[in-house]
Amino acid sequence: MNKSNKTISIIIPIYNEANNIRPLFDALQGVLASLEYNHQVIFVNDGSKDESATVLKELCSNNEEVKCLSLARNFGKEIALTAGLNHAQGDAAIMMDSDMQHPPKYIPKFIAAWQNGADVVVGVREVEGQTGIIKNGGSKLFYWLINLTAATKLVPRSTDFRLVDKVVIDEFRRFTERNRITRGLIDWLGFERTYIGFKTAERASGEATYSLSKLIKLATDSFVSLSLLPLRISGYLGILIVTITLPIGSYMLLDKYLLGDNHNFTGSTSVGVLVTFLIGLVLINLGLVALYIANIHAEVTNRPLYVLKRPKETDSAK
Repeated sequence: MNKSNKTISIIIPIYNEANNIRPLFDALQGVLASLEYNHQVIFVNDGSKDESATVLKELCSNNEEVKCLSLARNFGKEIALTAGLNHAQGDAAIMMDSDMQHPPKYIPKFIAAWQNGADVVVGVREVEGQTGIIKNGGSKLFYWLINLTAATKLVPRSTDFRLVDKVVIDEFRRFTERNRITRGLIDWLGFERTYIGFKTAERASGEATYSLSKLIKLATDSFVSLSLLPLRISGYLGILIVTITLPIGSYMLLDKYLLGDNHNFTGSTSVGVLVTFLIGLVLINLGLVALYIANIHAEVTNRPLYVLKRPKETDSAK
């Protein structure tokens, strides 16, 4: 088969996956060999404490298409993916997990969608799988809340198993924020997206290293990164409190001084309404401070003001 002059980069973050690296690489080789594209496989060792570094070193020494990046410590999956994207040299890159739950057999479908004009091809789990009630419920709650509050909408069950065109990678490299969710930032960029459902495979070996606490941190970072609503909640709550207590307090004053104290409101009731009203004023002022913090947040993250679509090379092979 004549190979195209284009290259596909495969980015795989690794954390304590020594037993899964070789089976995954063998499965990848079988799929990539049938494609008309050259390929580059980038393993990012995210501070693994097992024998992952040894396995990766051997793979890199025996396969010229394999590139291994070793982070100085465990920086987390999102940073590992970022490192992989920063070092990708392909015309498109596919990100996938190392535990075989993102089956390599779907890669040709991703590339076919890319050939048909998609800049981003997103893998969407068809079922949640055996992840437990807490994780399944938490996932549904997260997507409901983030889509309710954020300008950037996320598709439920979408994953990091996705293909991104080089033009998207170039724009992604402009992001400088540290607490990030890669899939959210890619979705924020826009571009032409398509979605491909896939069935999650069983984990090949070992136990999942992405703990519940890490998932909660990822969800928190997502809200901070994609939505400013948490900052504004105190202001909205203050406005609601003042809206309710102001007419009540005004009526109590009218009743006492102009209407002859017909309802005989007690002193504790009056104090309670006054205190609640003052709390509302404090929350409104916190909301105003939050607006300034939101502006600082927007400046510090230093996201591009806009993203231009760039024409792609006309190539029938793509």
